[in-house]
Amino acid sequence: QVQLVESGGGLVQAGGSLRLSCAASGRRFSIYFMGWFRQAPGKERDFVAALNWSGDSTYYADSVKGRFTISRDNAKNTVYLQMISLKPEDTAVYYCAGRDGGIWSPQIAGTPSSYRYWGQGTQVTVSS
Repeated sequence: QVQLVESGGGLVQAGGSLRLSCAASGRRFSIYFMGWFRQAPGKERDFVAALNWSGDSTYYADSVKGRFTISRDNAKNTVYLQMISLKPEDTAVYYCAGRDGGIWSPQIAGTPSSYRYWGQGTQVTVSS
């Protein structure tokens, strides 16, 4: 079992940057696929980015490609989301998610129901 805690959210002006962190507790963090999702008020939870256990297979939503980077440090049990060139439409609660092993594909990575473990979320607000 894995518990996830996000941090690093906040208020930033358009064009600015933030780095979100997701700290995981529990053993064998390195075996989990990890993802970031976001949810704006009144909208569904959308896929942002995901990576496999070693970090060498990553997927991104088209809306964040070239601006966001997902990475992980298995020694620190932490996954990161570096966000640059932020836009007002990036405003949302950002959630970290973890998936046990198994099939890994863009479809699996991008589907919230593929993930068993979720954090409580961290608010990101981008002002124009």
